[in-house]
Amino acid sequence: MILGVFGPWQVIAILVVALLLFGGKKIPELMKGLGKGVKEFKDASAKPEEESEEKKS
Repeated sequence: MILGVFGPWQVIAILVVALLLFGGKKIPELMKGLGKGVKEFKDASAKPEEESEEKKS
């Protein structure tokens, strides 16, 4: 098996383990926090590009 390739059974196993560890009520909160973190990261990584474009003008 090639490392880094997940089949459907591996994904299901990971989801079951996450459900057992965090519980059904906690997972939506974790996903919401993860989404906010990704959005903030994208915004922060886009700002230096915008600032460099403003300096060039």
